[in-house]
Amino acid sequence: MNNKEERIIGHLAGSEMGPTVVFFGGIHGNEPSGCTAIQEVFQQIQSESIPITGNVYGIRGNISAQLQGMRFVVQDLNRMWTEEQISTILKKEEGDLGAEERELSEIYKLLAQILKTGTPPFYFVDFHTTSSKTLPFITINDALINRRFSSLFPVPTILGMEEYLQGPLLSYINTLGYLSLGFESGQHIEKEAVLNSIAFLWLTLVFSGALTKDAVPNFSDYYRQLQQSAENNRTFYDIVHRHNIAPKDKFEMLPGFESFEKISKGMVVAKVGHQEIRAPRSARIFMPLYQKQGEDGFFLIKSIPPMALKLSALMRGFRMDSLLTILPGITWESKKDGMLIVNVSTARFLAKPIFHLLGYRNRVLDKQRILMTNRERTAKTFMYKDTPWFKKQPHLKSLG
Repeated sequence: MNNKEERIIGHLAGSEMGPTVVFFGGIHGNEPSGCTAIQEVFQQIQSESIPITGNVYGIRGNISAQLQGMRFVVQDLNRMWTEEQISTILKKEEGDLGAEERELSEIYKLLAQILKTGTPPFYFVDFHTTSSKTLPFITINDALINRRFSSLFPVPTILGMEEYLQGPLLSYINTLGYLSLGFESGQHIEKEAVLNSIAFLWLTLVFSGALTKDAVPNFSDYYRQLQQSAENNRTFYDIVHRHNIAPKDKFEMLPGFESFEKISKGMVVAKVGHQEIRAPRSARIFMPLYQKQGEDGFFLIKSIPPMALKLSALMRGFRMDSLLTILPGITWESKKDGMLIVNVSTARFLAKPIFHLLGYRNRVLDKQRILMTNRERTAKTFMYKDTPWFKKQPHLKSLG
């Protein structure tokens, strides 16, 4: 079997023009549930001759790490998708590539081919699982097209991951302007994680228009599967804290924590050697780390009021972020790409939630400057304006 056959789990081509839907599984090699779900659903569609519209792809992620049952071999493949790293890797000779560099190079070329030959609108879903017990949930970069599509699913949605992590695959796809969701289906070892991934895959195919609802056997059962696994929680949350693990840290999460569990400020949640790590604020703990590989010890999240979501959508619809550069200390790095340079003193004056309402997420450049990026200005919203789920959201029309 050659690399291309290993990489492509399946390709379903419809007889009629329609969306291009791409599912990724196993970007982390110790998370096989996504690949299993893709294989099972694709096989069922083919064996039962279920009619597809457009093109649907299943792509295997870190093959070398999957063979070893590891998150990664040399470096985390889901932290490498920055323009700088991609450019460096593509310039290297084949023999000089490390394990994950080779994986990235192959996936990048396949992705470029799909974007070149596929028909819009494009949808991308990346399947993952966690080392701790968790409700199934969606992670998205904070663009309205991602928000609206994720709201169709009966699971919670987490915003703001791009503010804390550099180089996830879906963040790169978002910079290209396409709709993309990460789906965390459960704990690595749980059978329910596979069942949730299967359910999410079927729902994505219907919501994207690749399949009709009537063509999916037991569609309502798949919807209920996710609804029950998520315990009827479809709240939107924002990340408010990340505990970073330094390379030499002997990090150990205290046992028993589950994602979405409420914790109090000052509670001991982990240890680094003999030093206790306490929660800096009351919140819900999110993705506590119970495996050896990984740089994220845990996150804290808080729920976003529905009114704040509506207000931010309204403000973005009117492009109110254009007024920010009137203020001292804020200049455009690239208006087309939605990138602002903000002086640190100005950032203190304008609270982070204000930038979030307008769609901006921050990354510290140095002691004086912060880079603010906005997915709204790069999002290819026009590509999705004729879809049923888009039309149900009137405030999005001004962005189309």
